[in-house]
Amino acid sequence: MNDRLLLGRSIETGSWVHKLDARAKIIGMILYLVVILLSHSWMAMALLAVFSIAVMSSTRISLKYFVKAAKPLRYLMLFIFVVQALTVKEGDAVFSIGSFSLHEGGLRLAAFSVIRMFFLITFTALLTFTTKPAKLNRGLEGILTPFKKLGLSPERITLMISIALRFIPTILDESQIIMKAQASRGADLKELPLKEKGRMLVSLLVPVISSAFRRAQDLVYSMEARGFRMDAPRSRYQRLRWGWADTVFVAMFIIMGVAVALL
Repeated sequence: MNDRLLLGRSIETGSWVHKLDARAKIIGMILYLVVILLSHSWMAMALLAVFSIAVMSSTRISLKYFVKAAKPLRYLMLFIFVVQALTVKEGDAVFSIGSFSLHEGGLRLAAFSVIRMFFLITFTALLTFTTKPAKLNRGLEGILTPFKKLGLSPERITLMISIALRFIPTILDESQIIMKAQASRGADLKELPLKEKGRMLVSLLVPVISSAFRRAQDLVYSMEARGFRMDAPRSRYQRLRWGWADTVFVAMFIIMGVAVALL
């Protein structure tokens, strides 16, 4: 199961993107989201595709890993496409049978929505593929530091994110163990009909959630035993350093946004 999980996994290749400041990559992903929202034409989508593939290829990570990052959401993307294609009645009718019809505007909007979602998932996976969780947390903490004046605690937010990412593979391993235990008792998920699979997954949630709460409680006790105190002043073993390459990386997204807006 862990082989299919790509969320939060870093893949080290030593590329120039890996060496960038985590803050630059986070800002780049935010700007990329803006670029996606500004893309309203097929020419803009084509330009965005070329830009995305070029940046992803420069990481020296196989493109299949980026595509796999979007695979878990393929059914959601299909659902979005179908709903928008059936509900939006703009433009000329492409296909019509009685009261059922597909319109050009609905198909166009559905395709744009799915493409935007696919680009967003595959490209933003670059952030976790090229950045170790510890550096990612420090980068996010650095970006959120100015918000301390508004009463926001960057340390608290980054701690929650790091713990959540750390517990994802642990919870999946726990789920795998429980599923194997159920299969050994004759309840093999692969051989059950769809309705029974749904019931079995519901029964799986109870022990998994119980285990997650138990692990969280153990983590709290261990942190308290070691004298951990939130918002206490701390030194850093490694400090983030902003260089010229980080400026170039962010500038690429700004230029891309201007180009897409003009199309």
